[in-house]
Amino acid sequence: MNKDTIIGFVLIGLVLIGFSWYNQPSEEAILAQQKEDSIAAVVKQNAEKAKKAAEAQRKSEAEAAAKGDTTALFHAALNGESSYVTLKNGLVELILDTKGGVIRKAKVLNFKDRNGKKDVTLFDGKEQDLNFMLAGKTENIITKDLFFTPTNISDSTVTMTAKANNGGAVVIDYKLGKSYMLHISLQTKNLSGIFAPNCNKLDIEWSDYARQQEKGFTFENRYATLTYKEKGGDTHYLSETSEEIDEQTEEALDWVAFKNQFFSAVLISKNGFASNALLTSIPQEKGSGYLKQYDAKLKTFFDPKGSQPTEFEMYIGPNDFRLLQDMEEESSFGKELELEQLVYLGWPLFRIINRWFTIYIFDWLTSWGFSMGVVLILITLLLKAITFPMVKKSYMSSAKMRVLKPKLDEATKQFDKPEDQMKKQQAMMQMYSQYGVSPLSGCLPMLIQAPIWIAMFNFVPNAIQLRGESFLWIDDLSTYDPIVEWSTNIWGIGDHLSLTCILFCISNVLYSWMTMRQQKDQMVGQQAEQMKMMQWMMYLMPLMFFFMFNDYSAGLNFYYFISLFFSAAIMWLLRKTTNDEKLLAILEAKYKENKNNPKKQSGLAARLEAMQKQAEEMQKKSKGGK
Repeated sequence: MNKDTIIGFVLIGLVLIGFSWYNQPSEEAILAQQKEDSIAAVVKQNAEKAKKAAEAQRKSEAEAAAKGDTTALFHAALNGESSYVTLKNGLVELILDTKGGVIRKAKVLNFKDRNGKKDVTLFDGKEQDLNFMLAGKTENIITKDLFFTPTNISDSTVTMTAKANNGGAVVIDYKLGKSYMLHISLQTKNLSGIFAPNCNKLDIEWSDYARQQEKGFTFENRYATLTYKEKGGDTHYLSETSEEIDEQTEEALDWVAFKNQFFSAVLISKNGFASNALLTSIPQEKGSGYLKQYDAKLKTFFDPKGSQPTEFEMYIGPNDFRLLQDMEEESSFGKELELEQLVYLGWPLFRIINRWFTIYIFDWLTSWGFSMGVVLILITLLLKAITFPMVKKSYMSSAKMRVLKPKLDEATKQFDKPEDQMKKQQAMMQMYSQYGVSPLSGCLPMLIQAPIWIAMFNFVPNAIQLRGESFLWIDDLSTYDPIVEWSTNIWGIGDHLSLTCILFCISNVLYSWMTMRQQKDQMVGQQAEQMKMMQWMMYLMPLMFFFMFNDYSAGLNFYYFISLFFSAAIMWLLRKTTNDEKLLAILEAKYKENKNNPKKQSGLAARLEAMQKQAEEMQKKSKGGK
């Protein structure tokens, strides 16, 4: 190590020491930080103490009730045996447990489950829990610890009452409507003296293990989300794939939904849930029988005097767009619930297409009594008919370039050197302009069709009408249709091969081949060489689609297969019905017309030619300046 190296290390050390000294916090900043840390520590310590005290109190009350200690306010209600009450109409069946006064089992009727059984069980037993908590001066009221006495029992109503030893009570009224909406009302009676002075909120803990209801776990899991709507605002949801624990909301909420792909349980508050709600969604492992673990910690209005009840509504039913719209009329709260937002229709542009076009066409076609497979075919044909004029225009533009290719080859053969590519492009644009051909006129139809494809990508997997519907070889259009299945999971493929996915990929290869052949026929010079690289990418895309769509619903793959099949058929038909000689004669007539009247040359080709000339002049000026 020489002298210069030593000096360098010393200087670096001095710089680091000086920088550290310069950036060290002042005494005031250190004191302020210590104060903040002390406050945070005290707040955390108090919260932990309060939590432990509440838990200890609950344990003490339970032990006191077990020993027959009558000093606990709800000593009688803390001890008992569960019994069950059933509320039922023709659409939903709910079983309520007197322990906690909670819904213990929910069945959506007239929908088969994934094992072929008659009805869908949304949750059962401890899979779902709803707990209400109130802060008292000396003891808290926690409904899940109480045994309620059921009265006023009918097929649609029940009143759950937990009596206190001072003559007061906690009363929960349930009323099932004619459809899927359950009205819940919680109220205390003669208990105003036991609440803390600041007790004007009801704490709610709602939890659920979302059952796997469909055959395809991976596909269904993509559409199972904890969804919530801000009060008078937008709808949001937690991640479908990653774990989110105690995510805090910034705004007050109208409702929170524990959502599967095709069924949901939605808790709606008349007065809204307070901001800073804590929401949790934890994905479950494949094979567990569950998709997600949902939890919601909420607060809402509570009247400690007992004169006004705390009211909720719970929707337990299918994610049907039109049905969810109708629930707003069945609700007694008079709010814009927008429950139809549970049916995800895509980003704003695609949602508009689905909301104001696809759904109406779908409803119209299904009203004729067609099977769902036929409906998908008819939707495809209708969309093809609507876009046919643009597709034909695109094809004719390509056909014009194809018949002009020999002339373009001849006119530009002197510009084959790499440095002459600008001149070659300029010559081509000049010829296109003279013949009245726009080389980019075929792009617009593709841009118009792409949003329709993406809109259907969002619509079909969320259409509950496809669930359980068979067509041809497909047993269920809402899930994959395996031709081969195996027990182990293979990365990228899964545990099956879907026939409709294979057909979709094959039709994609066929359509890509036809498209590439058409484009190759109109390419000039180096463009044809560049197309060789492009065609490999076009042929690899169907392989990528296979890995993406093998788990997707047969209905979606079938729609794409039919759509590509008809696209290829239309292209073949246009090719067969186009007379190249007559088309060239029309172009020659256009050329003579433009040649006699140069000012008449217009369109995209003319504008591109003008831009190329301007760029060439700027390039010459730039070289001249050097």
